[in-house]
Amino acid sequence: MDSFTEVLIAGAGPTGLMLACELSLMGVAVTVLEQLPGPTGLSKALGLWPQSQDTLDLRGLLERFDGRPVPAVNFAAFTVEMPRLESSHPYGLAIPQARIERLLEGRARELGAEIRRGHELSGLHQEEAAVVIDVQGPDGAYQMRAGYLVGCDGAHSVVRHAAGIGFPGTEPTVSAVLGDVRLPQNMEGAFSSGSSGFGLRAGITRTETGIFAAVPLEPGIVRLTAIEWGRPAVDHTVPVTLGELQAAILRVLGEELPMSEPRWLSRYNDSTRQAECYRDGRVLLAGDAAHVHFPFGGQGLNMGLQDAANLGWKLAATVHGWAPPGLLDTYHAERHPVGERVLMNTRAQVALSVPGEQVTALRELFSQLLAQEQVRRYIVEMITAVDTRYDLGNGDSERKPLVGRWAPDLPLVTADGRTRVAQLMHSGKGVLLDLAGRTAVRDVAAPWTDRVDVVTARSDDGQPPPADMLLIRPDGYVAWVTASEEPDGEAQSGLRRALVTWFGVARPG
Repeated sequence: MDSFTEVLIAGAGPTGLMLACELSLMGVAVTVLEQLPGPTGLSKALGLWPQSQDTLDLRGLLERFDGRPVPAVNFAAFTVEMPRLESSHPYGLAIPQARIERLLEGRARELGAEIRRGHELSGLHQEEAAVVIDVQGPDGAYQMRAGYLVGCDGAHSVVRHAAGIGFPGTEPTVSAVLGDVRLPQNMEGAFSSGSSGFGLRAGITRTETGIFAAVPLEPGIVRLTAIEWGRPAVDHTVPVTLGELQAAILRVLGEELPMSEPRWLSRYNDSTRQAECYRDGRVLLAGDAAHVHFPFGGQGLNMGLQDAANLGWKLAATVHGWAPPGLLDTYHAERHPVGERVLMNTRAQVALSVPGEQVTALRELFSQLLAQEQVRRYIVEMITAVDTRYDLGNGDSERKPLVGRWAPDLPLVTADGRTRVAQLMHSGKGVLLDLAGRTAVRDVAAPWTDRVDVVTARSDDGQPPPADMLLIRPDGYVAWVTASEEPDGEAQSGLRRALVTWFGVARPG
């Protein structure tokens, strides 16, 4: 037996590293096992949507993530311009996954997380007070014990298989190949002009035989993708060749594109699956280990980061012993429906992209719908996850629109000066924000100040505050609000219930 860690995370991708950051910030001892000996430098995903940016901002990390603003989303090969979103960062941020991983790993190490590369989880069994994990490392096999194990180890998760968690879904109907390749110099201007003599243009194009996508990565290097229906299935472990990519693009685009120096070649399909449960005892799943889907809309990495943000504080509370009964189970209750919705919308996007005249007619109708502001907003908010609202199960969601939603990032003035809501959340604790000086209600939270920061402030934008008081969970979602028409006695009772529900029994004395 090698060692004990409070939480062991399998997988050092964005989800696993984000979770390591969250847990380490909250004082949990974390070990991350990654089977690869080092970062590959390759990037499956290429950006962050507003909700992920807001989450990083919540921890004071966003300024490290430099990238190019993106003002639109792609939905089923339609480019949908973003309306003004309820977000402090109402745009996409083009930044490759490799850089996201590098920045998150740096932060996790700063906070004390141990990251072991070249160490692969090979088996597990649960005991009453721990999980025993079998590991294959560079120097041979060993075992570890962990209070909890989180599988962030991708679509073919060893953790999920070893825990016996079902992964139902649908078989693939689509095959896709991609390559990060070099194009000739005379094609580099294609993206600024919108098209080239080869029929190439940046973005996603639906053709009579499939879908072609081109994304510029750096001068001369472009990610090219060909998506086809009805092709024979190919084992995902079979290496893609440059010739295979060229042939697929020829079938889809009808043009033979000159390309060379492939940096990365890969294949994927639209197999769509979701874990039956995100928690089995002391074993949990997050990211692609919990859900896989076609990458339309660029939602996978972002959903994994949100899984980690939702799980992190709940798991930390459980490890530290103050979590109320059932808190850890709310991870599945809240995130499984979010996953279902992403699986639904990616299936819909695949259906809207099938070649053929009937689907073309459907797309013509859909393009007319997208001309309507309400439809565009609905699509963009869904893809970017800014419309996420958790059902907190207390009836407040129906009566109080803010409950279960992301807390607005209000500009504030406190006794210490100007700030905003996101800055108040950097420590990873909950926040009770009093915007109306309701001392009698605010004092209810005094016994919870080891877990909840109590802040008195006023709005700094000249607008009336959205509520007199807000109780904000560590992941940035509103757990409780009160308004001026609610009497102190009723507000006190409601706040006390919310504190016990989300932050456990108050400390003695």
